[in-house]
Amino acid sequence: MAEKMTSSVPGHINDEFYQISSEILGSFPKYRPPVDLFCFREDIMVLAPYCRKESRLTNEQVEEVADICEKGNLFVSRTDHHIYSRHIIRQLDLVLQDQNLREAEIADICIRALIMRYAEFCEQPVKAVFDPLYRDILVTTEYIFTDRHRIDAFVRRLFRKHDQARHAVNCMSLGLWLWLRSVSEYRRKDMDRMAVAFLMHDIGMCKVPAFFVNKRTPLKSEEREKMLLHPAIGVKLMQKIEISFEELLRACYEHHERMDGTGYPQKIRNAQISRTGRITAAVDSFSAMISERPYAGAKDMLESARELAADTRRYDPEVTKVLLSALAAGDFGKFADMDASLNAPDAKA
Repeated sequence: MAEKMTSSVPGHINDEFYQISSEILGSFPKYRPPVDLFCFREDIMVLAPYCRKESRLTNEQVEEVADICEKGNLFVSRTDHHIYSRHIIRQLDLVLQDQNLREAEIADICIRALIMRYAEFCEQPVKAVFDPLYRDILVTTEYIFTDRHRIDAFVRRLFRKHDQARHAVNCMSLGLWLWLRSVSEYRRKDMDRMAVAFLMHDIGMCKVPAFFVNKRTPLKSEEREKMLLHPAIGVKLMQKIEISFEELLRACYEHHERMDGTGYPQKIRNAQISRTGRITAAVDSFSAMISERPYAGAKDMLESARELAADTRRYDPEVTKVLLSALAAGDFGKFADMDASLNAPDAKA
């Protein structure tokens, strides 16, 4: 467990720096820390630079840094958060041990980890690659389960540029937020399943040729026929790796169904579509609308929510109106520019 900040450390330091735990320090390269390190000098009550990022430490300095960290006097500048998080995302459970990270920083780290793991699974959709993704989903749900309002920080980090991993995380964040608004009591197991369902609902698209996905002109009839197969492909893919609980199968198979029966692949309608399917359909469409795609620009979030809520023929108004009300009221606060952050050179894993 991370050390708590010592009482002798002035409180204002936490505004610009966070205390680093031994667990986080252990995730860094031993001799070349990737961030600037600062040491709190108790004798003069000042936070002083210890070493610059990537500078080579001697064996003695490595031991000294570990000792300083153990005493709770080692700090990292919050301006280095994008680098700091890069080294945590492969050991995501560390965010549950570090008491010095803010909610926004934890949401940022969880999202980065899920983006990375999901993209890896798309490249190689086998169980051995899914297992690390599943572990990171459970870390994320453990964090949110402790305080359901923490999901708001995830929704404030929606991506506006489209790729499959960004879309999946958008839908997980929005889907969990909507689901939490619709239930009063739930088990941790329920949240775990819903998170997996919302995140993996569109996984069948990993088997669709990139040419179709990135095409700027309308699909030909034969191309569209292949695209329409992706819900069933997603179900089969998840069943193949022995992940096939009800919520996931519904999300995969029903996210393109519509209330009036005009969707696909089953053309079911109204009560035939599960609540999971209705939520997934709404967040899948909303994420697509607000994202910049090869064939369409990104729409304004509030405009997109209004458009969905107005389409009561195809989307469940009990779902879409909740999202519209939250956006219209500004309940989420200021949205972060996650695309710029994720694309920064130092942010790449």
